[in-house]
Amino acid sequence: MSSHPSIPRPEDEAARLEALRRYGTLDSAADPDFDFLAEMAAVVCDVPYAFISLVDADRVWFKSAFGTQAQQMPRDDDYCSWAILEDRGLHIPNLTADARTAYSPLTISEPHYQMYCGANLITSDGYRIGTLCVMDTQMRALSGQQVRLLTRLASQVMALIELRAKDRELSAALSVMQKLATYDDLTGLLNRRALLARLQEEVDRARRIVHPLSIIMLDLDHFKQINDSHGHLAGDVVLHGVGKFLRERLRVTDSAGRYGGEEICLILPGTSLDDATAVAEKLRQALATAEFVTSGGSIAATASFGVVAGQPGPNLNPGDLLAAADDAMYSAKKNGRNRVEAGEEI
Repeated sequence: MSSHPSIPRPEDEAARLEALRRYGTLDSAADPDFDFLAEMAAVVCDVPYAFISLVDADRVWFKSAFGTQAQQMPRDDDYCSWAILEDRGLHIPNLTADARTAYSPLTISEPHYQMYCGANLITSDGYRIGTLCVMDTQMRALSGQQVRLLTRLASQVMALIELRAKDRELSAALSVMQKLATYDDLTGLLNRRALLARLQEEVDRARRIVHPLSIIMLDLDHFKQINDSHGHLAGDVVLHGVGKFLRERLRVTDSAGRYGGEEICLILPGTSLDDATAVAEKLRQALATAEFVTSGGSIAATASFGVVAGQPGPNLNPGDLLAAADDAMYSAKKNGRNRVEAGEEI
């Protein structure tokens, strides 16, 4: 008895694999729309098994499998690896009589397939990345109409693969646009518009569930001197580093945004004035020992902090909180910088 042959690779294998992977379909989650198309193929061809198969470098992975729980097969053991060598697909009514498939593990052992028909999934630029295939454990030839319908269903599978890829691209683009609209690209913190919106949300929440709300306003000390001495690029490195420094130290419930220039506002929901002041002092001490590495060497930076808290009530509003925090921060600067000043509760 002969062993089944190793299956040749297409001449365009490298480009074909690149085309396959650009769709991002391999190892993706189950999708009922693909399952429906596989089931339709089985019904149209009156067979118990149907697969949407993607031929990867060393395996054939099933986006959908009708009639079995199989998820993938070694590439050299799967009939679809032969199908993609043909222009449109492959129809073998008797697998035991074809030298390519007679000794395949799927033919000579469970489930003992006897018939195979695969219509190729062809990309818009002409690469055969897999098949919509049907199989039976009985020897039989599909009718010409069944093969034509299977080929048309394969075109629908390919259109769905392309649609899902476009959906992912659109989702990624929307995510980037949302990030650009929400975050300051230098510090990675909320931009001013998003910060003010978040503060309004937290004020509304504080009124609704009756809990305190504190904000901290901090401004980097002598930042103009950093720009003048080391250049604006170094100043940008410091701002970026401060943004990262703050993101790593705040709670997930807190928010931080770039209020303007080198002025940053922190929103601390459910936090009293005393607790917020303690947070500000810890941040001040940690920042004073941090160093930011630029192309011209390490730069140290300090900041002046102003802290205020608002008690929930109908008169609590973002404008008053920001003005009071700004006043407290300027008091810190006036009283020597690199310090924390707490204002009165509002």
